[in-house]
Amino acid sequence: MAVATERLRGEQTRARYPDEEGFIERDGVRVFWESYGEGDQTVLFLPTWTLVHSRVWKAQIPYFARHFRVVAFDPRGNGRSDRPTDPSAYDEREFAQDAIDVMDLCGVDRAIGVAFSLGAQRGMLLAAEHPERIAGMVFIGAYAPVARGGSLQLRARSVAVSMKRPLTTRGLGKYSAAYWVNGGYGDFVQWWAKRMLSEPHSTKQIEDAIAWSHETDGATLAASVRGALPTALGRRAQAALARRLACPVLVIHDAKDRITPYADGKVLAKVTGGRLETVEGAGHIPHARKPVQVNLAIRDFIESAPPRDPTVHRSDGRKRALYISSPIGLGHAQRDVAIARELRNLVDGLEIDWLAQDPVTRVLEAEGERIHPGSEHLANESRHIESESAEHDLHCFQAIRRMDEILINNFMVFHDVVREDRYDLWIGDEAWELDYYLHENPREKRTHYAWMTDFVGWLPMPDGGDHEAYVTADYNAEMVEHIAGHPDLRDRAIFVGNPDDIVDERLGPQLPMIRDWTERNFEFAGYVTGFDPRSLGDRDELRHALGYRPDEKVCIVTVGGSGVGEHLLRRVIASFDDAKRMVPELRMIVVAGPRIDPDSLPQPDGLEVVAYVHNLYRHLAACDLAVVQGGLTTAMELTASRRPFLYFPLRHHFEQNMHVAHRLDRYRAGRRMDFEFDGPDEIAAEIAAEVGREVDYRAVETDGAARAAAAIAELL
Repeated sequence: MAVATERLRGEQTRARYPDEEGFIERDGVRVFWESYGEGDQTVLFLPTWTLVHSRVWKAQIPYFARHFRVVAFDPRGNGRSDRPTDPSAYDEREFAQDAIDVMDLCGVDRAIGVAFSLGAQRGMLLAAEHPERIAGMVFIGAYAPVARGGSLQLRARSVAVSMKRPLTTRGLGKYSAAYWVNGGYGDFVQWWAKRMLSEPHSTKQIEDAIAWSHETDGATLAASVRGALPTALGRRAQAALARRLACPVLVIHDAKDRITPYADGKVLAKVTGGRLETVEGAGHIPHARKPVQVNLAIRDFIESAPPRDPTVHRSDGRKRALYISSPIGLGHAQRDVAIARELRNLVDGLEIDWLAQDPVTRVLEAEGERIHPGSEHLANESRHIESESAEHDLHCFQAIRRMDEILINNFMVFHDVVREDRYDLWIGDEAWELDYYLHENPREKRTHYAWMTDFVGWLPMPDGGDHEAYVTADYNAEMVEHIAGHPDLRDRAIFVGNPDDIVDERLGPQLPMIRDWTERNFEFAGYVTGFDPRSLGDRDELRHALGYRPDEKVCIVTVGGSGVGEHLLRRVIASFDDAKRMVPELRMIVVAGPRIDPDSLPQPDGLEVVAYVHNLYRHLAACDLAVVQGGLTTAMELTASRRPFLYFPLRHHFEQNMHVAHRLDRYRAGRRMDFEFDGPDEIAAEIAAEVGREVDYRAVETDGAARAAAAIAELL
């Protein structure tokens, strides 16, 4: 065994990394396994066809590892397992023996098996021939030809095994070992992924399936189908094998599965005496496309009980709210604390728990807020965003798409929290996972729900081409469908801003204009700064209280709560000496924030570098100039305080380059810079030109938090 280290595998950050990992080896073939969590019950995720590896379970493993021990392994021929060339190495009994060997090495006597598609063959074999090792079986989209027509499926599979060139390479003609080894593998992979995931809005799952498929090759896949003959030939033999299962069985299947017929799932459930969970709109991979329903069905099966009703401990009759604040940066935290403060003024005795993560928790702790202990199970979104960034470059839309594993993990954490306890209100401030999965699973809404955001509409970057334009429009279309299908799911939808703050863009071809759609579906609170500039008092007195002298020009450099802005900090630091020569009274203070180590930054003589500063808005209100990233919160804090500032939108960050820039233009605020062209010389010159300049900004409202709170309080 080897203890796993945190690392990237494949294309994205993982929500959870294994506690242990290693290999089993038999007859010269090594098979890679991973183990997560602990508990008396073990869940064994079996491999499916060699086409994909164990990352196909990425939406399940983190959730189940919080409640049970989880073991998974890559199939022979993909992932980190070996790729034998002898077809006999892919016999179904070899896969079943791999499972036994992995269980033995991990010290697992008995497990709940979970099998997907072709994995059903080895799952049935395990449960039938090793009943003492399998406590229950879950079959998802099972390849188990037990219904009428099953023999035809088996014959079709035998044709695919043939190494004769197919008569056609259209449609099912692509399912041919000869085609895969003679240059058609990539074409087959594209076609197969789209056939597996034929439901609308499955673009990310399709991309995953294609990427995982290219971690093996056509020759290996051909060997796997030539060797992996079904464990029982013929429909009657398949049914007889299924009847040998003495353990409890759960069958999960989409009624419109285009790979394995729904009829097989129904018959499999019947002959095994199992329960059938029908999933709609999931295609062949329901645990990827509809993970919440699948996860909950499997957990209830494992626990052999219906979901527990949430318990209530409310002897004093106080109202309780669960607040989920977006952790990407610090901007949401400040405004959410302000809204929470106003809510408490409106609702006597209101108790608020926060489901939050670093860096938001730093703000909440400093404000004395109560953080729910379940927060420790959240996968860190800021870390993922940082891993996606390059030199002042963050493809925000794609980074969020690749955060899907983290988002489903964090929704399941939320679900655990509200499963155990009851709240009168859920509040989500750009908690995208909460809003998305509630609309996907409206039956899971158990109380009032308020949603807030300061932008609407995913927008493509110009260099993203037709594909990005298509995918962003697809995401927007799904959002529109969600709201149209469940218009009452959001009890309050609040836009943090005003109608004029919305860009003049369309959600996509044949989709509404963003402003028109937002006005129909949101209330407008005006901007929420999180503070009232008037409460800061006289600026000279504020400067004195913060230790700034009247004769110095104070320049605050800050990039918010994530570690994405380190490159900008370094470039501004490189401009300091020249800026100081131009403005001798300049005092530059670089705020590294919560996720950048101040000691990692250069510190030329006269420059001050500090770590996280609580209530930084007070310093921004007192400064003579700020240099910031393109985030909305900091820029609007400066706008509200009427301070000059330079801002550098991250390259490929659609929100900063489009939504935020549009809003700042409307307020006539800030001087936009371009990291690609503006180096230390240009920055120094702009600092000298802008420091202390009188501004003519549009006024920012001061009652946004109160307006948002008033709308939300009506739900209580």
